[in-house]
Amino acid sequence: MLNPMDLTIAIPVRNEERNLASCLQAIGSDLARQVVVIDSGSTDATAAVAHTHGAECIQFHWDGRFPKKRNWYLRHHTPTTGWVLFLDADEILTPAVKREITAALMSTSHQGFLLSFTNYFLGRRLRGGYPLRKLALFRVGEVEYERIEEDHWSHCDMEVHEHPIVPGSIGLIRSRIDHRDLRGIDSYMAKHNQYAAWEAHRLFSHRHQPHTTASWKPHQRLKYRLITSPWGGLAFFLGSFFLMGGWRDGGTGFAFCLFKAGYFTQIACRLRELEQLQTCRQQGAKGA
Repeated sequence: MLNPMDLTIAIPVRNEERNLASCLQAIGSDLARQVVVIDSGSTDATAAVAHTHGAECIQFHWDGRFPKKRNWYLRHHTPTTGWVLFLDADEILTPAVKREITAALMSTSHQGFLLSFTNYFLGRRLRGGYPLRKLALFRVGEVEYERIEEDHWSHCDMEVHEHPIVPGSIGLIRSRIDHRDLRGIDSYMAKHNQYAAWEAHRLFSHRHQPHTTASWKPHQRLKYRLITSPWGGLAFFLGSFFLMGGWRDGGTGFAFCLFKAGYFTQIACRLRELEQLQTCRQQGAKGA
């Protein structure tokens, strides 16, 4: 396996006692030099689970502004290894993924790697739908997540959809990480409700500060062009369920695609509401 001196695995968490043990067990002791759990004041047994599995646990207290959890960790607890891999507590490294990461990091000129994921929904592994990939493995000291000034309009203390800014080339780990949240449908819905509010505020901010979109990649521009319209949810559903094979998962696949379509529709509606509120304020200011 990979020389333990090469890699740190960082896991940002809050109240993840149900997921964290499986995540840490899958990492094992032969992949990374260090495993760090970055906790946001969990009120459950998250910290105890981290210590039981030999992971270092550090506490993060967000003040509502930049930096959030991942960038804060990179700046204030900079890993001493050459590479860092950010995992969520509901992401399980499979043996195939660990082998591929090992082989990739032994000899590469890339600055970062996209990771591939398999989704689970209602306890079932999904075969269809849009492929899930994200950039979460990169060289220490060369990459940070994009900076978004929030000034307390969000309750998300961790970078969720902020993208790492990579100055060089990006590789791809094709073996899939299992993305399996054990906290149930209530947690799933609450999480995406929070994410939708964040995305709407982010888009609202970008509309009034166009220069902030300069670093967006083509796929980001397409995504945000779609979800600024209520029709974006329908477009996602049709593409995911019919074109990308969501139908292969039967009723579970239909429900998953429907939930995701609702999420994108919610973003568009929240954005429209923010625009309407601003218009009302401007009209009120003029009439005063």
